[in-house]
This record gives sequence, C-alpha cells and structure tokens, in this order.
Amino acid sequence: MKIERILVIGAGTMGRQIAMSCALGGYSTILQDISDDALTAARNQLESWAASRIAKGKLESADVDAALTRLSQSTDLVDSASSADLVIEAAVERLDIKEQIFATLGEHAPDHAILATNSSTLPSSRVAEASGRPEQVCNMHFFNPALVMKCVEVVRNEQTSDETIKAVTEVATQLGKQPVLVNKEIPGFIANRMMGAINAEALNLAHAGIASIEDIDTTAKTALGHPMGPFELMDMVGLDVIDFIAQATFAETGEESDKPHPLITQKVQAGHLGRKSGEGFYSYS
Repeated sequence: MKIERILVIGAGTMGRQIAMSCALGGYSTILQDISDDALTAARNQLESWAASRIAKGKLESADVDAALTRLSQSTDLVDSASSADLVIEAAVERLDIKEQIFATLGEHAPDHAILATNSSTLPSSRVAEASGRPEQVCNMHFFNPALVMKCVEVVRNEQTSDETIKAVTEVATQLGKQPVLVNKEIPGFIANRMMGAINAEALNLAHAGIASIEDIDTTAKTALGHPMGPFELMDMVGLDVIDFIAQATFAETGEESDKPHPLITQKVQAGHLGRKSGEGFYSYS
C-alpha cells in the first residue's frame, strides 16, 4: 500500500512536530485538533521554527514553503479521517479519549488506512479493538522534540499484521527517522525502560547521599559518554512527564520498583517541573 495522505490528531507539542515532519517528508498532511486556538498556536510555532532553521542554513526556503503548503489544519475529525492512508494519534494520554478516537477512525477512515498511536505509555492493544481493525493498529512512538530526534519505536500488538509494520516503518524512514521494531508490547517499550533504569539508579544515589546531583550528571557525561546527565535530561523532559510515565508503568506492572521515586514526587508537588517551570533539579531562572 502506498501512503500519500497522513492525518495527525492532536496539535500539542508532539502532534504539531510530527505533522511538520510528515509534511517535510513529502506527505500531504492534516493536523487535526478540537481547538482552533491550538491549531493557530501550532501553525505559528512551526512557522517560527522553520524560519529559524532557514536562517541557520539547516533548511531551504523552498522546501519549507512546500512543506507548509502540504500541511493543512482541521477541527473536523470525521472529515479529516475520510481520506487518510495513515493516522497518527497524538492526543492526550487518556485511554477513554483514545478509545473514542479509534472508534471514530475505525468507522470513518478508509478500509485500507493504518491507525497508529504515538503513545509512550499505552500499548496499541488497548485501543485496537475499538477501531474494529486491530491488524492495522500499532504504536508509532516519536520522541520529543520530534522534529529533531531520529528514533521512532514501532510497536506491534498480537494482532498487528506484517503489512502494517512494513508500511509504518517505511514512512518513518521516509521522514528521515530511524525506526526500531518492538516485537512484543511491554510497558515503556525500549527507550523509556532504559532511561527509567538509569534515572532510578541516579535518583537512588542522590537520595542516599552517595553523590551530589551535579557529580552524578558529570559522571554520566565524562565516564559513560552521555550527552546529558540523567538529572539534566529529566529536567528537560519534564518531571511531571517522568512522574506520569512511572505511574502508568506501575499501573501496568504493579511492581513497587516502578512507582514514582520520592524525589520526583517531591519536585512535582512543589511545582518544580524542570526547564518548563524554571526550576527542577537545577534552577533555570
């Protein structure tokens, strides 16, 4: 199946960047959201980002203009879905909302359309049955910032067809990404599980007074070759996001070790969410 038209649902940080990635990759793309304000903010932010990339010589003006022409917006999910070959859902991380979206997609998207969720915490099997076409459903998990990060986790559920995986992998490659295949659903997939293990050990070391946050980050960078230390990375991702991922993982596994770490809980309760709030493990004022 040749994919030509992509629908991205959700104009938040991830959705808007995924949509722009698709448009830059040559696909006719619709960014859909229930909010006109969210769509306007998305368009403004993407145009500003594109202008900065042109100014730095990272993108050609003609390529940006062509991509922005290919990128349209809509608040009408049913109409947007009616012509899509691939749908990438990047809505809020709530199962009930995702189930409603996938039920709508199953009814109104073309029979051949592939339905993917960008969720990093909810496996596609949780929404596959609502779509009525579970063999055409999978996770297509981009990383923030999606316009920069190369990795895309393609996660199959037990009913996902090989044809679906092949098509989604080819799209990710066309976007200039590096797709990795996760053959079985597991909480956190690959990246979040590895990041979680590193973060947990870093948090335990700091909590026990073994070393300072600064020295733990320095060790990760100078001994392990990491571009950022674990505390710097958690601040960048957002401590509320780290907390949410841990809660979702614990809900799936029931393992005590998967609960949010006390240091994360303390920061979130204090409103210290990292870079976005001006303070996390470090101060950004």
